[in-house]
Amino acid sequence: MGSFSPQTPLPDFEVRLSAPDLYDWRAGNTGIPGTTLRDSGKPGPHAVLVAITHGNEIGGAIVLDRLLRAGLTPSVGRISFVFANIAAYDHFDPAHPTASRFVDEDLNRIWDESVLDGPRHSIELNRARELRPLIDTADVLLDIHSMLWDADPLMLCGSAPGGRQLAQRIGAPLLIVADAGHANGKRIIDYTRFVAPGAACAANLVEAGQHWLPSTVAVAQSCVAGLLRRMDMVLPDAPLPDAPTAAQRVAEVTQTVTATTGKFAFVRDWRGGDIVPDRNTLLALDGEEEIRTPHDNCLLVMPSLRPTRGHTAVRLARFVG
Repeated sequence: MGSFSPQTPLPDFEVRLSAPDLYDWRAGNTGIPGTTLRDSGKPGPHAVLVAITHGNEIGGAIVLDRLLRAGLTPSVGRISFVFANIAAYDHFDPAHPTASRFVDEDLNRIWDESVLDGPRHSIELNRARELRPLIDTADVLLDIHSMLWDADPLMLCGSAPGGRQLAQRIGAPLLIVADAGHANGKRIIDYTRFVAPGAACAANLVEAGQHWLPSTVAVAQSCVAGLLRRMDMVLPDAPLPDAPTAAQRVAEVTQTVTATTGKFAFVRDWRGGDIVPDRNTLLALDGEEEIRTPHDNCLLVMPSLRPTRGHTAVRLARFVG
């Protein structure tokens, strides 16, 4: 297939999932709209499950809706089910599925105290402030995402040791990627509660597959099962799959490539999970600048085939386990 130019429009994506009606969960029961707490009444951790941080990533909403309707309740501790960006989700249209990622700004780029405590306002920033007291009580957090471009599922564990340990405990997907995030803002998993030196709390972000495929829902549900079962928070007959058992690999990001021009273009349509065997292989052009692999056996993490200036185009990683 040919290379993509920045002017090439997005392809037509087939939406093979149906966005669930979240009416029953909009009010919630915590005082924070869109958040539902299930409490065992017994001591234990607080696990926070987050869906629709991006409004068009509907797979996570399907998983949480199913589990709530199935009556999932922890045997110890507490589980919070969070529908994060309902305002964007309400605009989801299968005929234009890429248009509802957010309303004003990316909810997953504003989890820095200087931003959260700052003076400005937006739909997403106000929502982050609303959710913050709940996030501040999380012992573990799983943020369920999916990908625009077809790629192998992966777990982003951030930069903290606790994040990597949590990903290995969950046991899925097969690939764990440790990274420092994005140049244009902090994700929920980069929030200080989860990355401060010696932090006892941990957070992961699962990229469960392409946004609108049934297999993406299955991966997301497997990750929720791995989290809750491996933490001994649910009984064996809980409405969840068995915990995953396949061997995982760990990769560490060695370079995050951010588009610096409006003319960023890959030389071919790379796929997330591709491994480029040779160092110095040409991957893309950012205007006149060549983007090349920094080392042999370079793993391409979530290449964005239509990157805009200032946004992450691809992460380059090396396997460490």
